[in-house]
Amino acid sequence: MTDAQHDERIEDQSVEEVEVSELLARRAAELSLEKKCEDVKILDVRGLTSVTDFFVLATADSERKAKAAYEHIVDELKKDDERPLHIEGGDSLHWVLIDYVDVVVHIFMPDERRFYDLESLWGDGKITVVEDPAPESSSSGEVQAPD
Repeated sequence: MTDAQHDERIEDQSVEEVEVSELLARRAAELSLEKKCEDVKILDVRGLTSVTDFFVLATADSERKAKAAYEHIVDELKKDDERPLHIEGGDSLHWVLIDYVDVVVHIFMPDERRFYDLESLWGDGKITVVEDPAPESSSSGEVQAPD
C-alpha cells in the first residue's frame, strides 16, 4: 500500500481525533524509552483495521524492565486522564498489551517480539521508529551518566 492510499483511508477521521491518537502513541513510545525499552516503533494501522489506530511496539530485555515500562506508561498517562480499557500480560511480562482503544501498546520480550512479528503482520501500516534522544550534557561540559 502506498502512502497516498494509506492517507485516503484515514480521510474520514476528524483532525482532532487523529492528533489525539497520534500524540498518545508518541507519548507512550517516549515513556517506554524512559524505562530503557529498545526497538520502539509506532505502527499506523488507520484504515487497515477498525480495532485501533496505532500500535506502539517496544522490546524489554528483562521482565523487570517490562514491568517498569508498563507501570510507568500506565501511571504517567493516568496523569493525562488516559486510562487503559484493558491490560493483558502483566503477570507473565513476556508480552504486555495496554489497550487505550485508539492506541494499543505492546511491550515484548525479545523472543516474543521476533515470534509474533507485528511489523510484518501489519506490513501495510506506516512505521515510525522512535529513538531515545541523545544524552544532554551538563553546563560544565560533562556528559551525564545514563540512569
